[in-house]
This record gives sequence, C-alpha cells and structure tokens, in this order.
Amino acid sequence: MRELIPLSVRVLSRGFYSDAQIESAIRHIFGPDTQLIADRTYFVAAVRGVLVGCGGWGRRRTLFGGDQMKTAEDPLLDPKAEPARVRAFFVHPDWARRGIGGAILEACANAARDAGFGRVELVATLPGEPLYRTFGFDVLERFEAAMPDGRTLPVVRMIRTL
Repeated sequence: MRELIPLSVRVLSRGFYSDAQIESAIRHIFGPDTQLIADRTYFVAAVRGVLVGCGGWGRRRTLFGGDQMKTAEDPLLDPKAEPARVRAFFVHPDWARRGIGGAILEACANAARDAGFGRVELVATLPGEPLYRTFGFDVLERFEAAMPDGRTLPVVRMIRTL
C-alpha cells in the first residue's frame, strides 16, 4: 500500500490538482490508516498477487486521512445516529476504470449495512467524485482540506443511504 497510494495519487490526480498539491497531500493526507486494518474493515484487491486497489469503511469518527493525520483518539460511531465512513480508496493507474474501486466500494457498503449502519459518508478527491456519484452518493459540501505546509486540497464531502 505504501507504493500503491503515491502512485495512484500522482497519476490519477493529474489535471485535477497541481503537482505541489499532489505531493503535499501524499505527505500530509494520503496514506494507510492502520486503525482500519486493525478493525478489519479494509479491503484489498489483487490480480495474480499484485495489489491493484484498496479501500475501506470505518466505524470510527475519522472522516479522511492516513495515520499521519491522527492526533487524538478515534472514537466509535453510533450506527443508529451516524453514518459509517468510507475511506482510503486507491486504485493502481493501470487498473483504473475497470471495476476495482466499485467492487471494493460495494463490499464496504454491504459490510457497513451488516454492522447496522443506514448511511455511509466520505470525503472524495476531485478525481474520485465521479465514481461515488455513480454509486449513489450525493454531495453534502465542497471544501478545501488544509495541509500543514499552507496548501489546500479541494475535496467533496458526500453521503449515501444504504
């Protein structure tokens, strides 16, 4: 994942973000979230032993970002009142637009539903927004995610009923 994530971001974000925004986001936002892995809510897709995609869902409050963004405890959500989080989706550029992201997304939605959640929420990058719209997500808001170096990354908060 440490190789897939930067490759995915660098290639698939071209034309949506500047090179400076991409490199800053790789450093400050994008990366593995070991809590998702520990919670067993993270999925990977492999073809002939090669990692081609990954993504997960969370039952915790964190809405986006890898381990490098965490500064405090990450409490559990109340499935009756709060949406689960869809997080940390990355696809190998050679496998983009071939159903990998959609398959992982549906696995996440099904697992969140099975855990008692009625909705899922996420923060999409601009290149990811079309995928999530295709799978029934609606835009809640657009905002700029601030990074420690003063740069910002335009993103889209979205939600879907399960």
